[in-house]
Amino acid sequence: PRRASTQTWMVLTFALFVGMAVLGVGLYVVLVLRGEMRTAMQQTLHDQADRIGAQVAQETEPTRRHRVVENLTELSDLSIALITPDTTYRPSTESFHDLPADTLIDVTALQTMEGETTRFTYAKDPDGQPYFIATLYRPTANLIVQVGQPPPPLYDLARRSQVVLILGMILALMLALIGSFIAAYQVTTPLRRISETARRVADGEFAGKIRVDSRAAEFQDLAESLNRASEAFREKIEELERMTRLQSEFIGNVSHEVRNPIFSISGYLEALGTPGLDDEQRKMYAEKALTNLNRLQNLFNDLIDIARLEYREDLINRSVFDLKDLVNEVAEMLRPKAEEKDLDLQADVPRFFVHADRSRIRQVLTNLIENGIAYTSSGSVRCRVQRRLDKVRIEIVDTGQGIDEDHLDRIFERFYRVDPDRSRDSGGTGLGLSIVKQILQAHGEDIHVESTKGRGTRFWFELPYEPEPEPEVVEA
Repeated sequence: PRRASTQTWMVLTFALFVGMAVLGVGLYVVLVLRGEMRTAMQQTLHDQADRIGAQVAQETEPTRRHRVVENLTELSDLSIALITPDTTYRPSTESFHDLPADTLIDVTALQTMEGETTRFTYAKDPDGQPYFIATLYRPTANLIVQVGQPPPPLYDLARRSQVVLILGMILALMLALIGSFIAAYQVTTPLRRISETARRVADGEFAGKIRVDSRAAEFQDLAESLNRASEAFREKIEELERMTRLQSEFIGNVSHEVRNPIFSISGYLEALGTPGLDDEQRKMYAEKALTNLNRLQNLFNDLIDIARLEYREDLINRSVFDLKDLVNEVAEMLRPKAEEKDLDLQADVPRFFVHADRSRIRQVLTNLIENGIAYTSSGSVRCRVQRRLDKVRIEIVDTGQGIDEDHLDRIFERFYRVDPDRSRDSGGTGLGLSIVKQILQAHGEDIHVESTKGRGTRFWFELPYEPEPEPEVVEA
């Protein structure tokens, strides 16, 4: 068939090849082996007839010839007939069957024979017993010796063996078909389950796993591979769905974040065109418009930074630098903001050298410390540095309002704000922590966070430690 099950193909294949073997052996047994057995029997009878004819030809008197025939008949299991131009002689004995009468050659046949001739006949005696008969004409003595013999035990054994062999081959064919059916079932059952699972996967159902009961290593490995592929597809699809959802949220957030400053700028510009405003009012409207314009510019700068970090890993330019100098630089820049809120900004750290992009790590520290200052009403914001084996850990700890556990998994998403109103009031774009995560991932590192509501938050990350470089020697 043009399309059939694997089980059908396997059974048909077994039937074809085993059937061809059985047919070949059967034809050999029936045609070749049986013919060879009959040829061997005929040759044996021919030799016996020739030997008897030679002994009889040595005697010239009929009486002596008859005596020779009688003696040979008594000493062997042969039925012998002697035909001369005068008579046809068969010894009478009860030990063996006489040759069937219709197999005897008439005396007149001697007149038509020329040269030594041998003829073979297969007949049955009156009791139905098979007989092999050889008729030999000896022209030198002008006589015919006819010898008959029932099949010997070895011949019967060979014939029975032929029957047993044919039956055995037929049984082998039947067992082969049964075995092929069982083997095909063992093969097709796992394949059927794998096919059903693949069909479910194609339909978008990834929950079920392929379970095969086969002991064949190939099927177990195939099922395991397909399960891993299905799990990978499921994770990829979930990730794509999540990314699609985030993309939709991102587009909505961007449009919202852009629309608000634009509307504000538009409103303040319209207000500036109102007649009758004094210089103080015009200055106030102009400053507010400029503030929203700066907010819009910061938003686009942050978006550009995220896009560049996402698609351009070569933007990370690593070098060895002193982390203490960088922390002090950032702390001095942000200290006025902390003092405005009466916060204690602590950044006295030991000297460690690290291998990273200094400008990008400066951006990370700035975002994290600014974030701590923005969400801390009283207390302190601390930057701590310590070495851990071949890494240097940097921690930013604040005593602010803390973050609920429900928000911890999402604070690094773009535009995600724990307190949206407060973020917008502080001029934040909602992209600071997302940029931090992108920068550290580009360095091959992760950002971690733990927080307790009402007690503060701790961010930390690690950078590769480097020994302090040797000072350059300036030759005079």
